[in-house]
Amino acid sequence: MLKVTINGVRAEFDGGLTILDAAKSVGIDIPTLCHDERLDPVGACRLCLVHINGRSREAVSCTTILADGMEIETHSEPIVTSRQWNLRMLAKTYPVDSFESFPDKPFHKIAKDHGLTSTDFAGRNGEAIDRSHTYIDVDMSRCVNCYACVRICADVQGQFVWHVVGRGEDSRIVPDSFGKFGESTCVSCGACSDACPTGALEDKSVLERGLPTEWTKTTCPYCGTGCEMSVGTHDDRIVQVKPVMDAPVNSGHLCIKGRYAFDFVDARDRVTEPMIRENGDWRTVSWDEAIEFTAGRLKQLMADNGAESIGVLGSARATNEENYLAQKFTRVVLGTNNVDCCARVCHTPSAAAMKMMIGTGAMTNSFDDIERARTIILCGANPSENHPIPGARIKQAVMKHGTKLIVVDPRLTELARVADVHLQLRPGTNILMFNALAYAIIDEGLADEDFISRRVDEYEKFKEFVSEYSPEAVAERCGVDAELIRKAARIYAIDTPSMAMHGLGMTEHLQGTEGVMTIVNLALLTGNIGKPGAGVNPLRGQNNVQGSAHMGCDPGILTGSITLESGQELFENVWKRTIPLAAGLNQLEMIDAARDGKLKALWTIGYDVFFSNANTHETEKAFANMELVIIQDFFMNETAKRFGHVFFPAVTSFEKDGTFMNGERRIQRIRSAVTPRGNARSDLEIICDLAAAMGFAEDFAFDSAEQVWNEIREVWPQGYGITYDRIESSGIQWPCPDLDHHGTEFLHAESFSSGVTAALRRIKYRPTKEVVTDEFPFLLTTGRVLEQFNAGTMTMRTPNAEIRPTDRLMISLSDALRLEINDGESVRLRSAYGEAVLPTEISPKVKVGELFASFHDPRVFLNYATGPTRDRFTKAPEYKVTAVTVEKLAE
Repeated sequence: MLKVTINGVRAEFDGGLTILDAAKSVGIDIPTLCHDERLDPVGACRLCLVHINGRSREAVSCTTILADGMEIETHSEPIVTSRQWNLRMLAKTYPVDSFESFPDKPFHKIAKDHGLTSTDFAGRNGEAIDRSHTYIDVDMSRCVNCYACVRICADVQGQFVWHVVGRGEDSRIVPDSFGKFGESTCVSCGACSDACPTGALEDKSVLERGLPTEWTKTTCPYCGTGCEMSVGTHDDRIVQVKPVMDAPVNSGHLCIKGRYAFDFVDARDRVTEPMIRENGDWRTVSWDEAIEFTAGRLKQLMADNGAESIGVLGSARATNEENYLAQKFTRVVLGTNNVDCCARVCHTPSAAAMKMMIGTGAMTNSFDDIERARTIILCGANPSENHPIPGARIKQAVMKHGTKLIVVDPRLTELARVADVHLQLRPGTNILMFNALAYAIIDEGLADEDFISRRVDEYEKFKEFVSEYSPEAVAERCGVDAELIRKAARIYAIDTPSMAMHGLGMTEHLQGTEGVMTIVNLALLTGNIGKPGAGVNPLRGQNNVQGSAHMGCDPGILTGSITLESGQELFENVWKRTIPLAAGLNQLEMIDAARDGKLKALWTIGYDVFFSNANTHETEKAFANMELVIIQDFFMNETAKRFGHVFFPAVTSFEKDGTFMNGERRIQRIRSAVTPRGNARSDLEIICDLAAAMGFAEDFAFDSAEQVWNEIREVWPQGYGITYDRIESSGIQWPCPDLDHHGTEFLHAESFSSGVTAALRRIKYRPTKEVVTDEFPFLLTTGRVLEQFNAGTMTMRTPNAEIRPTDRLMISLSDALRLEINDGESVRLRSAYGEAVLPTEISPKVKVGELFASFHDPRVFLNYATGPTRDRFTKAPEYKVTAVTVEKLAE
């Protein structure tokens, strides 16, 4: 410990602290303008100067490291006078109106604290304020050249939008468009607005709606990263969202969706009253009538057709507690295992593959391992757009710290541009590629023989099997040079620890589950599992998709991802009810059963199934056959519009309490920031009310989310140690079996969940039937884009829709020229299954003969063109490969 005196008070400090940090820790506030906890200190503003006895010059406290015996004065008369002089110099050209109108801005507070008044400010607000950006206003008359915006854009987001031009007093800050900010490459993360101490960069929502008067800490409702955020409200309306600075996942950073896409809460078409459809028209009813009607219909259908004629779909947008209740309702009230969630169409193949091989179907490691890894292999994922905070962390690890990056993706994504190796494989050839990587590792003597001897089974059989998949043998079919495959294998095996991260480009295939198994094979071969900076890590797509399945919204598992048989005794003891053991239907099987007239009713919670499923025509037939479709959502989604019979209006995550489980197994709190709109209710309340109406009130007698969570802890031993009190300030990663356990950052250190050893899987390549022909000469891949989210239920009702108003078809320049298609021109995309019309985007990101399109806009309804192929194990649709043609529209 260092013994240091600050302002006459002697104290002890840990080594390595700056003077600024040390002073702050003992309650002494040294003013700064350029300092930000997310950035390395630079001392540009000179306001944090302090005097150190024995030194002739003042020291910059944010960059000076504490030393033993230092005697420091932070507010001596000369120091304060120097700060006042600096502040008055800045005030000379600073607008007085801004100083008076926004007293809480850091610069304004510091100036006032140092005795400056309105008379010290002689500038005027800029006559040409730049309002071209969707979310941020720019008024450079308020810029004090602290350069925080320049640095945070470069060092946190890695976007390099803001630049300093000119020298000395003539220097100024401009966007990379060198014109309007709205025409720059900004991705709207809001970091520059956060970091700005003056309001030169300011959120429009604050200027239009007023400053927040209350702040609520909660978790983002978008992707599975689980970023924590502070929600600012004014008059019960969200006016601003900011990142939580000490959040373990996002460390003071957010993306465009988490930061700005919150206006869906008060969208004009928000449904806030229960409704029943009669004679084709929706009629607003009371909650009592809606619940009684639904309970009566369900009872009648059960009596007429049996419990197996009804299905329930939980929601990735709902909390852990609500998904737990959804599956409990299905099993206890209805008496069936016909329960599932949207994980079925995205990462169920990941969970299945990893559970079969290593015992646990979840990320083996944590997002913090991005910075611990020496190599990252990114497989079928585009985190820059779909998981922007991990994406930014990967980008910074590569660009700032020299982490090696391998990208396996048919498209030239942002991260592929900075990768050491980009394996730009042909869609549908994942198995060939990863078997070839495994072959190269073994062939070049790079396998971890020690790890294999202790932790891996069937190595010799695998070696023999994979001998057919040399890089040279598969290169032509994959469309990737064999030497490039070998180079990637060397990097992954040598520059360890190596971390594998994968997305839906691995799972949404005929061999999606098996594709994930081939990633696990690589980790086992090289010992890149069971340690920091390594592992196999699915990037989960929605805020609580990990939690919804883990809570038991899956026909084959109970809460905690245990089988029905193995959990039967525990669950029956806690529930005091017999649980059904007969096999249930997953979501795709429910659709098939409805098409065949066997499934009569479906309760879909926060899930637009009709719009989301591939091969829409078949889903359409299924819903048309159902006798009761219960919709529980914020809006009249496409399923509700076409097929709904009952509508239960649900509150958003900003209007309720509970927990989410992020992709790295972290349980985190969500908290109500605004009151429920209209008569909307939480999913928890709706499920309990319907259960009570069906005669199971005592089984669902919960008054709070915490009560439900405590029952979850009773049936889930690995989560028992996670309580609301323990996660009040920060989330905990399961396994956490007791109250003294701190959670688990990485799994499988000494053994796998299924045993000490794991067997390598011999995965034979089975090509999809989706291949190019004369009639269908292109391969289409579908996915998300940065500005929009899944079915567009939330983001399409925010200003994000101004930035990305509809889906676009990405096509190569060569193909566009050949077809005489202009950029932005609407075309018909046609497959053997259907068609969609959407505008084109000519792009170098896709290869000749390959296309990419997003699926967010119901006006496009892209899934009318996707096909019926499903994963062989889990039935997840093959969204990633469809043979199509592109046709010009008739004039």
